Amino acid sequence: MKTRQFIYRCSSCGHEEPKWLGRCPECGEWNTLIETSAAPRGQGPGSRREGRGKGPGLPQSWPLASVESRDGGRISSGIAELDRVLGGGIMKRSAILVGGEPGIGKSTLLLQAAAMAEIKGRVLYISGEESAGQIKLRADRLGLPAGTEKNNLERIEVICTGNLEEIEMTLNAVKPSLIMVDSAQTLFSADAGSVPGTISQMKFCSFELISWVKEHDAALFLVAHITKEGIIAGPKMLEHLVDTVLYFEQNDKTAGLSGGQDCRFLRASKNRFGSVDEIGIFTMGEKGLIPVEDTGTLFLVRREGELPAGVATAAVLEGTRTILVEIQSLTIPAKGAVSRVFSDKIDSGRVSRVAAALEKHLGLRLSDQDLYVNVAGGIRITEVGVELALACALYSARTGLALPAGLAIAGELSLTGELRPVSRLAGRTKTAQNLGFARFLCPSPENSPDTGQFAPGQTAALKPARDIKSAIKLIYG
Repeated sequence: MKTRQFIYRCSSCGHEEPKWLGRCPECGEWNTLIETSAAPRGQGPGSRREGRGKGPGLPQSWPLASVESRDGGRISSGIAELDRVLGGGIMKRSAILVGGEPGIGKSTLLLQAAAMAEIKGRVLYISGEESAGQIKLRADRLGLPAGTEKNNLERIEVICTGNLEEIEMTLNAVKPSLIMVDSAQTLFSADAGSVPGTISQMKFCSFELISWVKEHDAALFLVAHITKEGIIAGPKMLEHLVDTVLYFEQNDKTAGLSGGQDCRFLRASKNRFGSVDEIGIFTMGEKGLIPVEDTGTLFLVRREGELPAGVATAAVLEGTRTILVEIQSLTIPAKGAVSRVFSDKIDSGRVSRVAAALEKHLGLRLSDQDLYVNVAGGIRITEVGVELALACALYSARTGLALPAGLAIAGELSLTGELRPVSRLAGRTKTAQNLGFARFLCPSPENSPDTGQFAPGQTAALKPARDIKSAIKLIYG
């Protein structure tokens, strides 16, 4: 029988049919079946890579106990904050997906990592959005000269195409140790349809590149666009394929910060080789992304004299380091029948729970107030240790009584009004004291898992409290 030379593949879900249909039977989309050349038997996805489909036979399995663990080792990217978020460096044979808003610095981060990574092999920079001249202009603007010890552009090979077949030929010729793809939405292959940027194209091309990296001693960075909701555009399958998913966030330039710096935050939402609690902090300048190592005073507003009402300083954890941030709150009479909460840097549900606990256990009426909560510097706080500082800020804003200067706060507030201990309390108090805070309000140390870890004389600055009532009494007497 004559073999079929064409099939019809859905551009939405990738489903294949031997003949054209108006509606895809898999996903239900209309007019998405596109005529595509059929791959011969045994030459489906992955057949172009070496070692695939070498002969007939049953697949072989091995007992897990007899398999040798292959730790590929880590590569330093040359950027301390990026290494922190990745868990200590770039893991070999891994794929990393980087997402963020347009213009936030994704391409800049990749180019800086390509030039500064501590590797002996070559780097392949694949760009489907820019020309080689544009990439070289960015490198010159960032001050990445060729031939120096740390910034070496001589080892970077640039290819400006999104064609998967051309990219694979270049990969097999160059054999790079590090691959940068900007971006995943520009990749396309004739085997996945004729329209670039579709879901099936992204899945197919990304799978081929990730499989090449897994079979060679290399690492892959994939840049991905995001939607207006802030999630990576395309199939969720793309995040499942990679080992690490990084998100770039940007704060508003806030007056009062150190020099009004434009900070960029790098977070991991998935990391198979490290923690997802770490955060990388950068400032964007003329020389590109500059890592911020000392974050102690970055988010504190410098004032002379007493604090205004509604302001509290919280010692929160971001991964393994302590950051002191200023919590700002404002309460005004509700404009409607129902009070509202306006908070984007702290979860509005957490603000509502803390306000309910204050109203229940302190008799502070907040149900008829509109609550506004902000974090100076624009950093998003998700740690539970911010709740006690948030409660103090709301109490101060509602009563008009300012908190004393030189007071740092950390603790979790339960619905019963009790203060629960937080982790790494000794590290929080030490950081606060190093920054000049003489007093530290926290849950009772005897209930804390960090008991016995305080340095000599450090507990003298502690003001322990068992519940929210005693905490307010300690502050205002």
